[in-house]
Amino acid sequence: MSIAFERKPRPSMEEPSVTGPPKRHPAVAPSPVPTREPRPWQPAAIADYGMLGDTRTAALVSSKGSVDWMCAPAFDGEPIFGALLGGTEAGQFVAGPAGPAHLLQRHYRGNTATLETTWSAGGARLTLTEAMVAEVSGALLPTTLLVRRLTAHGGPAAAVVRFTPRLGETHRVPRISRRARDLVCEWGPLAIALGSSEGCPLPDGEERTLVVQPGNPVTLVLSIAYGEPLIHVDPEAAWHLVLEDEQRWEAWSGEVDADIPFRGQVLRSLLTLRLLTYSPSGAPVAAPTTSLPENPGGIRNWDYRFAWPRDASIGVAAFLHAGKTDVARNFFGWLLHASRLQRPRLPALLTLSGRPVPREHELRGWPGYVGSVPVRTGNGAAGQHQLDGYGWVLDAAWVLVQGGHRLYSETWRAMRGFADRVAASWAAPDAGIWEIRDDAAHHVHSKLMAWLALDRALRIGATHHLGARQRQRWLSARDQLGAEVRSLGIDPVRGTYTRTYGSADLDAALLVLPLIGLEDPDADVVRQTVDAVRAELGAGGPLLYRYPPGQDGLEGGEGAFLPCSFWLVQALALTGRGGEAVETFRALLDLASPLGLFSEELDPASGAFLGNYPQALTHAALVQAALALRENSNIRNGN
Repeated sequence: MSIAFERKPRPSMEEPSVTGPPKRHPAVAPSPVPTREPRPWQPAAIADYGMLGDTRTAALVSSKGSVDWMCAPAFDGEPIFGALLGGTEAGQFVAGPAGPAHLLQRHYRGNTATLETTWSAGGARLTLTEAMVAEVSGALLPTTLLVRRLTAHGGPAAAVVRFTPRLGETHRVPRISRRARDLVCEWGPLAIALGSSEGCPLPDGEERTLVVQPGNPVTLVLSIAYGEPLIHVDPEAAWHLVLEDEQRWEAWSGEVDADIPFRGQVLRSLLTLRLLTYSPSGAPVAAPTTSLPENPGGIRNWDYRFAWPRDASIGVAAFLHAGKTDVARNFFGWLLHASRLQRPRLPALLTLSGRPVPREHELRGWPGYVGSVPVRTGNGAAGQHQLDGYGWVLDAAWVLVQGGHRLYSETWRAMRGFADRVAASWAAPDAGIWEIRDDAAHHVHSKLMAWLALDRALRIGATHHLGARQRQRWLSARDQLGAEVRSLGIDPVRGTYTRTYGSADLDAALLVLPLIGLEDPDADVVRQTVDAVRAELGAGGPLLYRYPPGQDGLEGGEGAFLPCSFWLVQALALTGRGGEAVETFRALLDLASPLGLFSEELDPASGAFLGNYPQALTHAALVQAALALRENSNIRNGN
């Protein structure tokens, strides 16, 4: 045999020790422990994790080769590897160096979703290449297929594999059996199988050490089935499926407009957004995680494994402007299905299949990420009235029409219903874009987006069938709304728009003002609002808080909100300050994880990522910022 296996009971909960160069984002500091006791296992820093995805679910894997988060059978399913929030008792899948090792490099291969990590250990190099197969239609394949290949260079390399799946809140141990060459784990209708290229299944609850020989890689294949037959995939065939998937991703990336500034980072963001789009329905998930903290050790821990029509619309507009129309069509197909029972009301968020979001539930006994509890599933914001969402959706529809694509009759009927809803309800207070869990208020950003909804509906109506009475109703409501927000939403002393009517506070969401059209981008009130937000909500460098800290009714603080910084880039570009916009954009790119990924928030003091990760809204805002830089360049060059 070319590979030597050694079966070894797991002596402790520790991961193999890996040393390497300092991370660009600080790791989580371990809790103090007596020197004679083993150090408790700790998750990696959020920015250390890479994402593997197949447009149905995703896995977060650390630079030590540990899959610490993965839900099945979909993004919003129960975790089968939940160590990120529940400790090792919640399940892990480790494939990496067996002893001390030095991290040499880690990157995605080209413009694909395949992640490659290389360590040096014992005079040899060990490489882990891993991916999930996205394209499974038209073939007898599991709906989810995770492939992990270990390869040695320069001599034999010692590796360790640990496979301890556990399901859900109570860390349910699976019923284990062996079928042919696979280890099969079952929990009722959910089943997973692990196979290896050596045909040596891995006993649950134990480690297996192995020596990988140069020229003889070890391939591990994880298959997942839910309520359907569990399909065995030969490891070598699975590896070829990964290579074929890479070709598809490269071709997909090649279709993105070539003239987008900072195209490499834009492509990584678009790939991330595509991986976060649930392919069975077309629903874009906000993030693949729940309860990664906005305030480490605090209670600001929310479940983002759902679809927000607002956030999704921002992503759709980004795809459209980058030349990817198919994603937009799929989104509107999902939205029509998902909102059909509540239209003309637009829910704040929905499940990936279009159902109401479950009520918030706190997982008992879960320690949370670095002690951040509670760990939550479900999301209580689902019942909020968020007026701004209508504006984002109708603006995305307008972008589609601008691109020469006529709306289907059912899509246009739904958009008309949304516009009617705005015309009838814009005068009422709402929860706002930031989902403040307090009394509703007259949020100026919400009013601006309501104005946008009516304006875009009128523009679409110029090219689609629209009755005269409906048109007049929208026109009258838009004009009344515009007059009111100019009267009540501007601070007469500073000449800036404000967070709420009658308040002097600012809101970073106001940075979308130059995009809306209510005011000319060159108007004094626009430039003064942008400058005031930058000065008063600044968190250092290109970073911004979304509103004045401590004014949301929750305990503890939070970090700088990254989408707002990318909105600042847009605002600067569209108000004629292209040089400042580029400088700010470059500074933001420097804050990305080593793999080019972003979370929702960032600690201004330490640079550590905060909040759920990777965050779709941040990546969508990044793409839109780059597109605004392109637009500014075109204007400057007279195009």
